[in-house]
Amino acid sequence: MDHSPTSSDPRAARAGTFPWPPVLFVAVFAAAWWLGAAVPLFWPGMDDLAATLIGRGFGIAGIVLIAWSLIALNRANTTVMPHGVSDALVTTGPYTRFRNPIYLGEVLVLLSVAEFSKNIWFVVGAATFAILVTALQILPEERHLQARFGDAYTAYRARSRRWI
Repeated sequence: MDHSPTSSDPRAARAGTFPWPPVLFVAVFAAAWWLGAAVPLFWPGMDDLAATLIGRGFGIAGIVLIAWSLIALNRANTTVMPHGVSDALVTTGPYTRFRNPIYLGEVLVLLSVAEFSKNIWFVVGAATFAILVTALQILPEERHLQARFGDAYTAYRARSRRWI
């Protein structure tokens, strides 16, 4: 279900002015890659078929979740840019269960790359990305959506999860 804006609150104007999530994702990816080469750490995971399948599954799930989320946002005619103005409260598709499926998908991709490359820094990077994107994007985005959509967002928050 898509909801129209209900507020003229100034916080409703936009979630932020800088596109933190893609910048953080690229920075974390590059840092993990560089650290893996410069300061390699022991990979504690298994190197067997099950681990490989789980790692690939995380990557596939992450990519599917990101794509499905972008499709849901496009269908609702609202921005896909994290620093844009939300024209609709999207509560369908992956947004039915998760409030931040794109960011969750990005964490899954980082974890998949960790298993694929046997680079523990991608696991550290996934956790770092989750913490930073929560502080720099999700919390301001939640304030924006609350101010913009009011009770509809409050009800949505009550039935969905921020992460998992």
